[in-house]
Amino acid sequence: MFFRRSKTPAPEVIAQDPTDEPPLPQRLSPRSPGEAIKPTAAPPPPERPERERSGFIGIISGALTFAVVIAIAAMIGITLFQREVREPGPLAADKVVVIPPHSGTTEISEALKREGVIDHTGLFEFAARFGGRPTLRAGEYVFKAHASIADTLDTIATGRQVQHAITFPEGLTSEQIVNRLNDNDVLTGEIGEIPAEGSLLPDTYKFERGATRQQIVNLMKAKQREVLNQIWLRRSADVPVRTPAEMVTLASIVEKETGRADERPRVAGVFINRLNKRMKLQSDPTIVYGLVGGRGTLGRGIMRSEIDRPTPYNTYVIEGLPPGPIANPGRAALEAVANPSRTKDLYFVADGTGGHAFADSLEAHQRNVARWRAVEKSRQAPPDAVDKVEPGPDPATPGRASAYAPGGIPGGDGGTSTNAAFLDASTPGTRAFDASEGTRLDPLKNRSYDLGSPKTVPALAAPTPAPKARR
Repeated sequence: MFFRRSKTPAPEVIAQDPTDEPPLPQRLSPRSPGEAIKPTAAPPPPERPERERSGFIGIISGALTFAVVIAIAAMIGITLFQREVREPGPLAADKVVVIPPHSGTTEISEALKREGVIDHTGLFEFAARFGGRPTLRAGEYVFKAHASIADTLDTIATGRQVQHAITFPEGLTSEQIVNRLNDNDVLTGEIGEIPAEGSLLPDTYKFERGATRQQIVNLMKAKQREVLNQIWLRRSADVPVRTPAEMVTLASIVEKETGRADERPRVAGVFINRLNKRMKLQSDPTIVYGLVGGRGTLGRGIMRSEIDRPTPYNTYVIEGLPPGPIANPGRAALEAVANPSRTKDLYFVADGTGGHAFADSLEAHQRNVARWRAVEKSRQAPPDAVDKVEPGPDPATPGRASAYAPGGIPGGDGGTSTNAAFLDASTPGTRAFDASEGTRLDPLKNRSYDLGSPKTVPALAAPTPAPKARR
């Protein structure tokens, strides 16, 4: 049996106008069986407003673009600036320039331009202020040929100033050292008082322009104390000096007796032996110091009448050491006294070669004197007499420790001649000269030279020869 489905009309779909407002929700009635689901149109998406560009973001973008342009320009500028400051300068040869104290950057740049070291003051000032270098210092500087602005700034900023030097030979008195300091026109200031004799260490001292004379004196004192303390601790136990001061005194005598380094320990040994035997030292330089003190030189030879003239320093008269040093000894003389040669020598005399002949007895010493006389006689002109005396001709005398015996004066003792280095006022027409350290006769009249550089050390003038003694 067949059932016929009844045909019902299809529901009419009414098109909804999009502009119509959506209907209010209604309660859905229960769907009858067999009723199809009615499709509904979805609502359109809401419209979004177009995003507007923020003004702040635009400003940031423009600033970043500008910064990039500036950075590129700065890199180009720095590169060009570095190239300019490292370009060779106009200076044709090395030159010393003094920058006065309290000079600012502008004054320094103008001085360098005036001296031909740089071409552009503005570029120099900019590099000095913004180049990251230390503060520029006044002083005396050497600028190399064609030094760039960068080299010039490095030289001034690091303070590599010109080093001057002043040399004090061993054996000068404190007064002679002060005179040499006063003659130096690079040093400044005054020295309060002449230092104590023997308190300064002779040496070469370097300094910069603007250093004071008193600073050099203080440095010499400090070095002398340091060296003396070191040597005193290393002295031989059997050396008959009780204090460091006595060691300086004996070293000053050794210093004045010989200028040869190889002889100092042996000369010191002679005086040590005489002290141990309680013999008078009879050293010629002590006569001179007793007569002139800190001047250090007579300007002539020693007269016979002065040998036995009583003074506190004349070791021909006094026993033992004098009351103080007669000069400023160097390190080598101090070392010689602290550790003298161990010999039996009691005498020495010139040997004609610049050194001495030593002897342990008066007879041997007189033979050495006779040899020296033969050398002296073979020469046309006697050597310069340098504040020295020789042993007396009388064998009964104990003999003197030191003697050069450089030029003879005919005597009335059977042809025996005595030393022309000491002259009797009754002997007319005789003249002699001494070493004259620190005077116009000193060939090493030092002012201010860097002895480490041969270009700045002047040639030493030949010493003025002493006039021949007229007979």
